[in-house]
Amino acid sequence: MKKTILFTLIVITSCLLQAQVTDTITFSTRTYESLDSIIKNEYMRIEPAFWWSGMEETELQLMVSRKDIAGYTPSVSSKDVVIKETVRLSSPNYLVIYLDIANSRPETFELSFTKGEQKITIPYELKARDPKRKQIKGFDSSDVLYLIMPDRFANGDPSNDHIPMRMPYKVDRKDPNARHGGDLKGISDRLGYLDDLGVTAIWLNPVLENDMEGGSYHGYATTDYYRVDPRFGSNEEYAGLIADAHSKGMKVVMDMIFNHCGSDHPWMKDVPSKDWFNNLDKYVQTSHMKEVYFDNYASEYDRKAFTDGWFVPTMPDLNQRNRHVAKYLIQNSIWWIEYSGVDGIRQDTYPYADYDRMIDWCRAIEKEYPDYNIVGEAWLNNPIGTAFWQKHSKLNSGKDTQLKTVMDFRFMGLSHSAFFEETGEWNGGLHGIYDHMTYDFIYPDIYHVLRFLDNHDTDRFLKELPSDLSGWKQGITFLLTMPGIPQLYYGTELLMHGTKQRSDGDIRLDVPGGWPGDKQDQFTANGRSALQNEAFGFLQKLLKWRKGNAVLAQGKMKHYVLQKGVYVYERYLNDQSVWVLMNGTSKETEIDLARYAESVRGRQTAKDILSGKQVSLGDKLTLSPKQIYILE
Repeated sequence: MKKTILFTLIVITSCLLQAQVTDTITFSTRTYESLDSIIKNEYMRIEPAFWWSGMEETELQLMVSRKDIAGYTPSVSSKDVVIKETVRLSSPNYLVIYLDIANSRPETFELSFTKGEQKITIPYELKARDPKRKQIKGFDSSDVLYLIMPDRFANGDPSNDHIPMRMPYKVDRKDPNARHGGDLKGISDRLGYLDDLGVTAIWLNPVLENDMEGGSYHGYATTDYYRVDPRFGSNEEYAGLIADAHSKGMKVVMDMIFNHCGSDHPWMKDVPSKDWFNNLDKYVQTSHMKEVYFDNYASEYDRKAFTDGWFVPTMPDLNQRNRHVAKYLIQNSIWWIEYSGVDGIRQDTYPYADYDRMIDWCRAIEKEYPDYNIVGEAWLNNPIGTAFWQKHSKLNSGKDTQLKTVMDFRFMGLSHSAFFEETGEWNGGLHGIYDHMTYDFIYPDIYHVLRFLDNHDTDRFLKELPSDLSGWKQGITFLLTMPGIPQLYYGTELLMHGTKQRSDGDIRLDVPGGWPGDKQDQFTANGRSALQNEAFGFLQKLLKWRKGNAVLAQGKMKHYVLQKGVYVYERYLNDQSVWVLMNGTSKETEIDLARYAESVRGRQTAKDILSGKQVSLGDKLTLSPKQIYILE
């Protein structure tokens, strides 16, 4: 009679399957075990821990980790699920199984592993798919995204600040490179604040586990693709945060990283196969020269060095050309969407990953979620290079990237000087913004260009606290009225400022009032200075006016060559229009309205959104220094 070992399943918060072999066999209640522990203690882990029937993609990959699991033969008890392929990798501690679930139904079936007289049996669940998931409508130009670094926004649960992890880390708010304790509950507790401000979507820097020495507070060194970092919260808390945001009419965007993982990922402790990573035997630093994709003169050496080189030594470069790696990553994205209902994805370091596999990824997401949106971080300082990456770009003579949304880094760079310096008669200041906008013709879809003034990787829009808000207000006004999808960085409404020259931590400061015991609470009007409340009120007014405004979301744009340092542009849709005038000079300026007749359209007056007053549209219009008119 064969010796049968039966595992009893306990679904744990990290959505992992882990089992310890003892005389009485049960699943461990630990939230995580390293691969070293899996091998030493004979734990088993299956990724993903569960899936859904009724998906468009009918092939399911299961990655099984256990000591010497490659020596076992898998089988399934379900009559509706078929094993298509079993793959044994270089390491004996992994087994990759491909299932055909085309005819599956919601059920829990037995997944068995046999080796001689030994048989390990575990239950595996295919859940019923929520029909609403397929209808998810991604973020678009009607939204305003608010980017949050979870570790620095608010600490809603101090009990998770010092929990045990595999790797040593430090929590010290005085150290800009240490963890500070912000978490998902801190964000969830302040959804009302964000709703009151008027944003319609929040983008969180990565929330998945970064069990790295030192802590990796920023989240870009993943060590578990199926588990929220427990110092932020749990998978359930993440799904709950998304549900709470939805109840307030807000969307959530998930930050993902395919190019690399963290150097303390279990894959680096026991590498599945020789080609799981690029340049594993000898460190190669990426050149960061993203232009190699369209540079006519680029060498093959430079192209390969860019894509296969490591981002930094602590972020090993994943090889998406390995079909098992690619399938794992693609499937992981779908798992998070289906599990949590997250509304969109921002993909980090987009051009660094394999070009063809990223096409496959975009198509796989669209196949399951036709109205979804993905924005890829392609950091290029020329709009021509940025447009190359957008879906249906005529600049791309090769394979269409299928990437719906790109990021306008050039506008970000210009904004840091253009809105603050004096605008001359022929150059400087707002002339740079006008010139930049003339290149929007190169985008196949201008409404899927993410526009922003700053983010977690750049200097703050304000490098220092200003004495007045004139330049800040012009930048905010333009961001929220130009074509595209606006994105704000957390604390912009509070005049947070800083530069990377001082440190990355200087642009990723804690929000005062987000931590228990803070003496000042800037989430409340009483905790803010008069200048901060002026900024908050200005931004809030524009955000609430923009919400549901079809002219700004869908309208075309017309702008005029600057006259006397004044930049004038119109957003229009059918018979509706918004007319914006900005004086880029430090002096009172009178302009002749006759040259704007095609936008004035015979109107005698228009309402100024900022002041609420009616403005006469006669022959002339006078603007005070740095004044803004938003006429509707």
